[in-house]
Amino acid sequence: MANPHPVKVVAVTSGKGGVGKTNLSVNLSLALASLGREVMLMDADLGLANVDVLLGLTPKYNLSHVISGERTLEEILISGPNNVKIVPAASGTQRMAELHPSEHSGVIQAFSELSYPLDYLIIDTAAGISDSVVSFTRAAREVMVVVCDEPSSITDAYALIKVLNRDYNVQRFHVVANMVRTAQEGPLLFKKLSMVTEKFLDIPLDYMGAVSFDENIRKAVQKQKAILEMFPGTPAAVGMKQLAQKMERWVLPRNVEGHLEFFVERLIEYSVQAQAGGSF
Repeated sequence: MANPHPVKVVAVTSGKGGVGKTNLSVNLSLALASLGREVMLMDADLGLANVDVLLGLTPKYNLSHVISGERTLEEILISGPNNVKIVPAASGTQRMAELHPSEHSGVIQAFSELSYPLDYLIIDTAAGISDSVVSFTRAAREVMVVVCDEPSSITDAYALIKVLNRDYNVQRFHVVANMVRTAQEGPLLFKKLSMVTEKFLDIPLDYMGAVSFDENIRKAVQKQKAILEMFPGTPAAVGMKQLAQKMERWVLPRNVEGHLEFFVERLIEYSVQAQAGGSF
């Protein structure tokens, strides 16, 4: 690959379901693509996939066919709005929900074979602390934790951060407050979570911002469209665009971190060229 550059790999996750994580992943991907970036969105809720449903897409193949060896990763890709490339997973398949960590590793390694000139890979993980969540968040460079104003959401988000940090040495966490109803709610949610993590884990969290509660999201979901497509000027859509602009300011990775990562070959080649003074 000529003049490769590392891909910004972002795992979007949450301690519990129902906080709008998948909707956020979809719309962030569209927002980044609208900024001129090449974006891929991976549905990593392997047994209960719904990215394709949210966008009204009907994939012929999915990750189950990659794991079985029937198709390559490149062969299952489908195009979504704004030319976002979608990596679909299976829905209602218990076998996919119970993959062994070595099978997760095979999926992660398959991404290094892709020839697409990507800027971002957004990974919509399952909720909770399953093996797949751990595998895919560890293999990402950035972890975005989605919370909403429910005690269980904050408690479960802390539990997720604790496991990833203490057991797997994940250090970078970005927090998004979703479905907030006032301007004050987002910072207050972040304060509740960050006070606990700083006291018991001694790691700082990055507050990415908030996305407003918006009835137009439900309307868009019913039409199987992204809110950025149907209602681009509404508060929630604007909030997601602002999050995308903040992501643009994140520094590109320059080295391999010692465990399995997405697109590790591109990162190694980029690092070698950088050390040799190559141009990009």
